[in-house]
Amino acid sequence: MSERITHTGPLWRWATPSAPATWFFVTIDGAAGEALSGTSIMRRLEGASRGFGSLKVVATIGESTFKTSVFPSKELGWLLPVKASVRKAEGLGEGDAVAVVLEV
Repeated sequence: MSERITHTGPLWRWATPSAPATWFFVTIDGAAGEALSGTSIMRRLEGASRGFGSLKVVATIGESTFKTSVFPSKELGWLLPVKASVRKAEGLGEGDAVAVVLEV
């Protein structure tokens, strides 16, 4: 049984001087972040070792649907990586508000 979570947040870029590659994320926080943390799937995963504490999701942004993982961040909530192909298809740039539907 999957759970659907909706959220809107800004698209932001992460890069460091030592990592020239640029990654783009939407932070899933607030009620949506709490819903991810409280999903029945997360409760089943407690104690399981998953990469960086990630949770597999199917994300939909506009007309683009893709499989990915969200990653927990103590400071921010959950981080949803947004692929370049999705950003291009949806015409998204840094700072744009992104409405996302997550199926967990």
